[in-house]
Amino acid sequence: FTEIPESLPFLHLTFHKILTHYIAASNKEKITENGPFHIYFRYIEFDEGDGTVDAEFYLKKGSMYVSFLSHTDAGQNEVQILHVSKSSIIGHVKNVDEDGNETDVVGIINDKLSDSDFERFKEETKQKGIPEENIVNFIDNDDCPEE
Repeated sequence: FTEIPESLPFLHLTFHKILTHYIAASNKEKITENGPFHIYFRYIEFDEGDGTVDAEFYLKKGSMYVSFLSHTDAGQNEVQILHVSKSSIIGHVKNVDEDGNETDVVGIINDKLSDSDFERFKEETKQKGIPEENIVNFIDNDDCPEE
């Protein structure tokens, strides 16, 4: 992860039992099944000291789920944390794939989605120029392993 806003004072927290609720992308194919950003988060931890983030997530490959600690096969990724609340994280990925195509991806991960966090997610998505019809609900289709 490349940019963590200094205005987020509680980034030393570890979020356990974190789930992917929604992801939106300027290129929707990137977040549909078998796309490189069709991912299900399970764990995230911020290291305030060196400004890094460790995350564990699953990527669905066909009918199988593969556990990852980092995701480098989707091309070059610049990650930015846009918003953190008591239970949610909204992040943005600027992806440049191997063909040079750019895609903006905005996702919200948390343990329980509040209406205000979902509204903030939609605002952040709109600010990145991603149409609302490109928002994909992940939580209702999450059948990957719990851990």
